[in-house]
Amino acid sequence: MIEFDNVSKRYPDGHEALSQVSFALDAGEMAFLTGHSGAGKSTLLKLIMLMERPSGGQLLVNGKNLSRLHKSQIPYYRRRVGVVFQNHQLLFDRTVFDNVALPMQVSGAQHRDIERRVRAALDKVGLLSKEKLNPVQLSGGEQQRIGIARAVVHTPRILLADEPTGNLDPELSAEIMTLFEDFRNVGVSVLVATHDIALISSMGERVLTLDHGRLSETAALVSA
Repeated sequence: MIEFDNVSKRYPDGHEALSQVSFALDAGEMAFLTGHSGAGKSTLLKLIMLMERPSGGQLLVNGKNLSRLHKSQIPYYRRRVGVVFQNHQLLFDRTVFDNVALPMQVSGAQHRDIERRVRAALDKVGLLSKEKLNPVQLSGGEQQRIGIARAVVHTPRILLADEPTGNLDPELSAEIMTLFEDFRNVGVSVLVATHDIALISSMGERVLTLDHGRLSETAALVSA
């Protein structure tokens, strides 16, 4: 569960990226985060990833106040937060398997656990048969699915996605959203930042709208 309680983020230059933002996202809940460029979406995600710290208010994840989390605990916390990026951030000199395995290798996981979890993640996104290929041999939609497999290989409790369908056509975007719904259905909290209003409307999920750092609306958009 993610809980923002009057969270603000002000940078040293005086810019206030977020102002008294409050909302909660339960386990097994999916929501979209939208707003104009510069509205504060990336800052909000960075706070959850602990790439930034709040200037005010409280941010709790699974009951823990992130402001009180010691630096030594951050790597362990981040293993429970999966992140999907628009540009995939894949390594094209490594295989599909190696790309997904990377987070587990960095954390020092056992080889047997790595093999089991990587293949389970690839199977979930429909790419198990392509584990030995190089990502450059795959389509844009398949590359995004590699990124999703890498994000969930640690079985995170929270999944964040920053414009995950920005470079995909509507059909591929719908496939990616179906994967996110699958993770939501097994208890993962899923937060998707996107500008794609048509996609948001087609999903009928909760929407969090940021406007100049303020959470101005919490609603569900449904296409006509």
